[in-house]
Amino acid sequence: MNPIGGARALLGADGNGGVDWAAARRAAHELTDPGDLALSDSVRGAYAEDLQAAHREIQATAGIEFDLPRTIQVQNRHHWIEATLETLETAFEPLADRPGALPGITGPLNTASIAGSVAYLSRRVLGQYDPLLFAESEPHRLYVVHPNLVSTAAELDVPVERFRRWIAFHEVAHAAEFGVAPWLRPYLAERVTGIVAELATGSLPKDQYGELNRAMTVVEGYAELLMDEAFDKPSAELRRKLDTRRQSGGPLSTVVSRLLGLDRKREQYERGRAFFDAIVAERGLEAAGAVWDEPGNLPRESELEAPGRWLDRVRPTAPN
Repeated sequence: MNPIGGARALLGADGNGGVDWAAARRAAHELTDPGDLALSDSVRGAYAEDLQAAHREIQATAGIEFDLPRTIQVQNRHHWIEATLETLETAFEPLADRPGALPGITGPLNTASIAGSVAYLSRRVLGQYDPLLFAESEPHRLYVVHPNLVSTAAELDVPVERFRRWIAFHEVAHAAEFGVAPWLRPYLAERVTGIVAELATGSLPKDQYGELNRAMTVVEGYAELLMDEAFDKPSAELRRKLDTRRQSGGPLSTVVSRLLGLDRKREQYERGRAFFDAIVAERGLEAAGAVWDEPGNLPRESELEAPGRWLDRVRPTAPN
């Protein structure tokens, strides 16, 4: 990691109001140690086997069929930074020509914010299913950030082989959601695009943000449910330790997490999982899967807190 190099990259950023993406890439790389990616053939094979096992078990558990990316991309932190900035640059294109409020200052501030955020996240992300919301040539990708996975397994004091398999199940659970709900990818893309477009006009897109947040609460909660149902090894200890990790951190980490919305992501996990636990307890896993039948089946805000209302609307019981 080279903070001086990162600062130098940011000082050279374009002074216009948008983001200097080239400078953001250079800065994020300088601020982040890429991590070790020296993999043996056996470890590469284990990643592939875990992916196949997750695909097989999740299909059997949920009674669904879905496709996966042909390979799992085992990355270091710099690889993940590149993939993430590629997506962000496309998503924020409507803001590219928006003039800054402080000419000569806004651009570097925007660039520093993006670079710092992505650098921080690159040291925490373990795996990621990427539906490539704005890509036309590829349907999806699946990444694992190997250095983070290895270091986190050591931090949690769990066998890296078991932890690696558990993360594979989580990311494949996300692939299952997008596979059984072909409407989900354009639904999310439209809302992200709409939010950015409204921001470009100076408006606050509360409605679209609320819709996006509810959808992501469902995406995260259902994936948590499905991976735990399908995982072929005891996982309660892993769940407890990872939940503790999500909630831990010093004062600086807490502030950064709030600024980046990581506290909101944790809320999405917890709130979504509580919703689906209630549905499964009442009607089983099949009823929970009805959420993916059509966009109208996504729970409303009030239904997230009262799952019975969602069941009454989407899966009403037959009258006696």
